[in-house]
Amino acid sequence: MPLAPPYTIGPLLGPDFPLPLDHPFTTLQARGEGVSEKTLARLHRDGYLRRMLRGVYVAAQTVDSLPLRAQALALVVPEHAAVVDWTAVWLYTGLLPPGQHHDVPPVSLFREAGHHRLRNQLCQSGERTLLRDDVQHIAGLAVTTPIRTAWDVGRLVHRDNAIGALDALLRTGTFTHPQLLDGLGRFRGMRGVVQLRYLASIADPRAESPGESLLRLRWLDLPGMPEPIPQVPVEDEEGRVVFRLDLGSPDLRYAAEYDGAEFHSLDADVEHDLERRTWIEVRRGWVVDVFRRKHLVGPLRDVEDRLTIGTERARLNLARPLPPPRRGRFEPPRRV
Repeated sequence: MPLAPPYTIGPLLGPDFPLPLDHPFTTLQARGEGVSEKTLARLHRDGYLRRMLRGVYVAAQTVDSLPLRAQALALVVPEHAAVVDWTAVWLYTGLLPPGQHHDVPPVSLFREAGHHRLRNQLCQSGERTLLRDDVQHIAGLAVTTPIRTAWDVGRLVHRDNAIGALDALLRTGTFTHPQLLDGLGRFRGMRGVVQLRYLASIADPRAESPGESLLRLRWLDLPGMPEPIPQVPVEDEEGRVVFRLDLGSPDLRYAAEYDGAEFHSLDADVEHDLERRTWIEVRRGWVVDVFRRKHLVGPLRDVEDRLTIGTERARLNLARPLPPPRRGRFEPPRRV
């Protein structure tokens, strides 16, 4: 039987761990307390530590939060630099770009005018013009505001990733969709502004994951499709909302759902998803198509064909009457 890693008590780091259990620390700080990089690597591999940034760790039992992420960034961000782009998205929302959930990207920083670019393996940096109102300070950390971050990411990040970031930043409630659109004029003529205008026009805080956002983008790219509505409520025979569909057309009774690996891989999740969707299709007359990331990007991408065929199936299905209510014979799980 393998020996337990040092400093651990059961599934957690114990009080004899020489670094704080409630906020982040760097590899250099760990070395100063006698914890080698080899030990850090083992604790991380075995799930006792969580890596927040390159060279920055936190005890796995510490709950993720905006202040915690700000503390982690403060360990690597130098003076006269502002956190920007996807690193700012991560600070505000905790999201990483799709496909990078098991990695930690370099920190994106921009120096204030008059200071040189940063050059090290931890950070990606550059220079740009930021107005005073474009930057705010969180626990002493300079970071582009959520709305400025949305404008930058909408211009400079690939559209497939940018739409999820815009949706997530809108969900923070720090700015409104009209405010997002009203500020576009200042970027006239800049790189990526055409993409920004389009993505800003379709951004929607109701999307609950980057995968749902990308699925909506693929739907909207198709001509002649009905408008996709995020988080469509589904009622039972008594008018109670019992489920919500990721994306759908209520008039057509067609839905497209995104199943990410994080929440739809365990046997219990798969069983619940199947029971839920079967009830929605059989009892409420919907056609529901399920998509995973491989359907949206890469060599197996078939989302466009499946959406087109699915909406046609739903149109034909509308002619079929809904079955009569069967109260008491089946109760869907009350999980919205």
